[in-house]
Amino acid sequence: MTRTPPTRPSEDNLRVWCCGYLSVAEVAIYVILGVLLCAAAAVGIAGAVHLLWVSIKDWTGTKAVFELIDRLLFVLMLVEILHTVRISIKSHMLVVEPFLIVGLIAIVRRLLVLTLQAEALTSNNSGAQNGAMFHSAMIEMGVLGGLVAVLVTAIYAMRRTRPKAADAELKDIVADTQ
Repeated sequence: MTRTPPTRPSEDNLRVWCCGYLSVAEVAIYVILGVLLCAAAAVGIAGAVHLLWVSIKDWTGTKAVFELIDRLLFVLMLVEILHTVRISIKSHMLVVEPFLIVGLIAIVRRLLVLTLQAEALTSNNSGAQNGAMFHSAMIEMGVLGGLVAVLVTAIYAMRRTRPKAADAELKDIVADTQ
């Protein structure tokens, strides 16, 4: 039987100090990230207000409305990421579900942009090049529709397989941060 030499107290103190320092640095980075996300969301909301004004002035056009919805969905994505950062600060664990939701929102944004582009391509009627672009847009819409199905299935599977104790703990963490 071999005996391992006892560790020196200074080594243990150094490890504890390093872990504590890195934990503080991690929280500081999360806080800075949260502040920057809030600033980006504020800029996005200001842009959305401007787009709302433009869409009110030109109420017959649909482009400004699509851009407004796109901007609002972008802000919603930022808020979801901010929510994830808040949970990470509080619990020191990474939660996957908000990222899946951000992915769904990003897909919806892209679908809106594709719809606007497809509408512009069909209204111009300017030949084969627009036809090829329209065909590519339809293929991309089909792929994005498949991605929506995959992400929704992943969220459903995560919610069904998550242990009840972990679900209750996560709800407590979210409730404590509000």
